[in-house]
Amino acid sequence: MSNTRVRGAAAYWPPTGLLGRVEEADRGILLGLGHGVVYPAGQITIHEADTSDFALLLLGGTVKVTAHAQDGREALLAVRMAGDLVGELAGIDGQPRIGTVTACGRVLARYILRSELVECTKQHPAVGLALSASVVAKLRTATGRIVDFAGCDVLGRLARILHHLAVTYGRPGRNEAHLPLSQPEMATLVGAAESSIHKALRALRDSGAVVTGYRRVTILDLDQLARIAVAAGPAGSPAMSPNT
Repeated sequence: MSNTRVRGAAAYWPPTGLLGRVEEADRGILLGLGHGVVYPAGQITIHEADTSDFALLLLGGTVKVTAHAQDGREALLAVRMAGDLVGELAGIDGQPRIGTVTACGRVLARYILRSELVECTKQHPAVGLALSASVVAKLRTATGRIVDFAGCDVLGRLARILHHLAVTYGRPGRNEAHLPLSQPEMATLVGAAESSIHKALRALRDSGAVVTGYRRVTILDLDQLARIAVAAGPAGSPAMSPNT
């Protein structure tokens, strides 16, 4: 799965992202909003609690969304890729940011001010509906993640989140995907200790479902990963202790 998208007829935009939810004409309108920006790996593009009100329409690359808990721990809330709009909540309601957005690699995006985004949704109702649908989809995913993770061990949680990301951003019909995630990022995303992630990844590698590299997980067999996600036992089972 490539997470770099370009303009043109051959461009692929995942149907779950904003660009994948609109028709070609409205997609062209969205791509014409704001101005282009390029962020290097590690660049913070949006700061938690900041009062800025722009949004970023991702055209290429991957970002992670994090937030700090009251005890100071950093929680990985989401991973977003090309076709997604990030920072849209502040871009809609003007309230302080609820998370920090960081580039996981080189990122291409459109920097869109709140005023321009709001005006676009007024003039183009289909864009407004697509924006609302994308926000609802993110809320459903967050809710589903809470439900799916309840009573599930680390292996099951990791398999489910990797499967979700691969299905969300991969091209239809392909049984493999590449996800730019480090093991510490997977640990915070799953809500587990890094030692538990090491054990879970070893089990996934032994099954033939994935291979791992530096800051990258390559899913070789999406169907096998799905079977593991379904079959994984509850937290505390002898096969894999959560150790969270």
